[in-house]
Amino acid sequence: MRVLIMSFGTRGDIQPYAALAGALARAGHDVTLAVPAGFADLVPHGGPGTITHHRAGSTMLRLLRDVMPELSGPLDALRTLGIMTSAMRELNAECWAAAQSARPDVVVHHPKCLAGAHIAEALGVPGVLSLPLPFFTPTRAHAMPLFGGASLGAWGNRATYGFRRMAGAMYGGMVNDFRREIGLGRVGLGRVGRLADPLRNPDGSPVHVLYPYSRHVVPVPADYPPSAHVTGYWFAEHADQDVWEPPADLADFLAAGEPPVYVGFGSMGFGKGADGRRDAILAALRVHGLRGIVATGWGGIAPGRAGTDDVLVLEGAPHEWLFERVAAVVHHGGAGSTAAGLRAGRPTLVVPFLGDQPFWGARVHALGAGPAPLPARNLRTGLADRLGDLVHTDSYASRAQEVGAAIRAENGLAAGVQVLEQIAGAAATDA
Repeated sequence: MRVLIMSFGTRGDIQPYAALAGALARAGHDVTLAVPAGFADLVPHGGPGTITHHRAGSTMLRLLRDVMPELSGPLDALRTLGIMTSAMRELNAECWAAAQSARPDVVVHHPKCLAGAHIAEALGVPGVLSLPLPFFTPTRAHAMPLFGGASLGAWGNRATYGFRRMAGAMYGGMVNDFRREIGLGRVGLGRVGRLADPLRNPDGSPVHVLYPYSRHVVPVPADYPPSAHVTGYWFAEHADQDVWEPPADLADFLAAGEPPVYVGFGSMGFGKGADGRRDAILAALRVHGLRGIVATGWGGIAPGRAGTDDVLVLEGAPHEWLFERVAAVVHHGGAGSTAAGLRAGRPTLVVPFLGDQPFWGARVHALGAGPAPLPARNLRTGLADRLGDLVHTDSYASRAQEVGAAIRAENGLAAGVQVLEQIAGAAATDA
């Protein structure tokens, strides 16, 4: 089986799909992984099958890292809009080039890669949506994650999934331009148009969706259709990656005392308010006499010396390595960070900024693995109290260990490979 996998975003958006590529190669399949050049270090070594890294989205990633943090107002945003649009069109073209090279039997695409479904249609192969949160499939069990973690009732929960139709209105023109370029006709933007319902193929059949998260974190709703596959998390196998060696300052700090508390917000805030966040974190750690590791990321927290031997400030370290060596974790609630913290069995405090982060914070709290999420706007006034709750409530630690053991017992990669084999096999039989 030949598989094209395309994803875009931050490291957390790429890492699960690189892990899937490794699992597919170990199962003897040939994989093309279309991701930005900046994530080449995540591309697995391969197995009986082959893995080809096709660079896609590098310009877009550079804009997110270097340009977006510098925006200071509406005029800057307008100036950047044209550049971003051009970069998105470039990403579409690069994904198409990857498809021409890969000649896949199935296309797996993150929704940030707008071209995915249309490339699958043009090639006449199954297109499989994939996202590590329950974003697409309507259910009465919980609201769409962008609405936070509160239930709106069975009818209200299901109704929130109409929000996903917004993508059709926002990017319809760009998508139709791309479809014309690859030999396809236009699609409608209305109530029943293809762009309004990403879960329907051109022939009306359901689109398969791979959800690489754990059912122990978000239970599978009873009203999910057979086309929605909750596989378990996709964590990289150690054989897929070079052994990561910590820098001397990190190794020495970990060895010098009790396990610290990890605090990191990635790129959240795009640098704005980073100094204030750093000061609030250092003050909260000081109040409770805690050792801490503060990860500055892409600018979520200002860099610099902590002014104390009890806190180490660094740019970052692989969560799968570091989280096993800390006492608790505080982060923004990205899907990848949440998965890594729970898998390590560490009590977790989520400080959500946007998007699906409040949803993951609510899930952590509902599981009993950490306190209620602390909105980022309340960081300065509320972090010290919430941090004390995190580290002094024994039940959070014990429950986190239970959830971690359940997650580690899953084999989400094997389940994902099996689903893709079945989808490709069924398509070959129908051909």
